[in-house]
Amino acid sequence: MNKEEFIKLTKELEIDFTEKQLRELEIYKNFLIEYNNHTNLTAIKDEPGIYLKHFYDSLTLYPYIKEKQKILDIGTGAGFPGMVLAITCPEKNFILLDANNKKINFLQELQTKLQLTNIECVHDRAENYVRNHREEFDVVTSRAVAELRILTELSLPALKIGGIFLPMKSNIEEELENAKDTIELLNGKRINQVSFELPIEHSKRAILIIEHSSKTDCLYPRTYDKILKKPLKKRNK
Repeated sequence: MNKEEFIKLTKELEIDFTEKQLRELEIYKNFLIEYNNHTNLTAIKDEPGIYLKHFYDSLTLYPYIKEKQKILDIGTGAGFPGMVLAITCPEKNFILLDANNKKINFLQELQTKLQLTNIECVHDRAENYVRNHREEFDVVTSRAVAELRILTELSLPALKIGGIFLPMKSNIEEELENAKDTIELLNGKRINQVSFELPIEHSKRAILIIEHSSKTDCLYPRTYDKILKKPLKKRNK
């Protein structure tokens, strides 16, 4: 995907970039390629791949966040989807969270380059951060970070009542089946599943929309070791 294709296809997502935003994305793309020469941030290192698999893919979330205000991106990595959305939505507030300090350092340098004031880059484990920031966010998202049941336990407690969890996946069906008990026990309500293909290469994508319908017990999220090894299961009556 070249820049012109990117601009054309994002218009179909109802995004009209300003010249300033397009310059910021260009700086982002160039800095990502440069930084990746000495620090492994992403396996996608070419301009067409960055525009398609990072920038455009991240922006498929735009229709679901445009009415929201405070967004947490768990496992943001090199800023996907959080940094791309923050550039596109300067009026919204974003927390970009990752346990990898090298990636947070990259994002902080990029934030300085772009002089963005609507983001905070946080180096922490998700379960630690969420315990201290319960019910603060309108949206929690995550792209290709962990199994859905794990992400659900990390994400739902961070949401306000009525907030939405937007995990981005390439193949969701098996993960969704394994996550059903976790979603229900932590008071999540599955609203919708949007499946589509990325343009040009036609790889499969899915966005789940899960609402935080009522308070989650303060026992959650558990430590990551427990989340990983002891999946939540409903008791049989």
